[in-house]
Amino acid sequence: MLRQASTTFDVETRGRGLVDFTRPVAAWVTQSGFETGLLTLFLRHTSAGLLIQENADPDVRGDLDRFFARLVPDGDTLFRHRDEGPDDMPAHIRTALTAVSLTIPLAGGRLALGTWQGIYLWEHRLRAHRREVAAHLLGE
Repeated sequence: MLRQASTTFDVETRGRGLVDFTRPVAAWVTQSGFETGLLTLFLRHTSAGLLIQENADPDVRGDLDRFFARLVPDGDTLFRHRDEGPDDMPAHIRTALTAVSLTIPLAGGRLALGTWQGIYLWEHRLRAHRREVAAHLLGE
């Protein structure tokens, strides 16, 4: 019989960078008792993103940050929107280039992630934030 469950994850960031929050998501999925289904994660913010990425080598996360720093630099004079500082509009552009939602299948009661995959919130602002990720599980 098809069931649904939902929750919200609070993810604390320390400023710009990737925050792995795979463990609390996986724990919630296990606790839900679903064997198969589909998990949707949705980030309720416009200056951060969600992604599935390599979770073994921290150089990958650093390289991603360095690439985006080159692609969308803070303080670029092209941008007019600076209400919250020089990282304001670059954070919105970085979000437009990344995703705010993810869909992950469940198989055998577990997230069907690959061996080296983790679920990350990518903070695009320089200062720390508390971010909310809505989760919805559909399955049986």
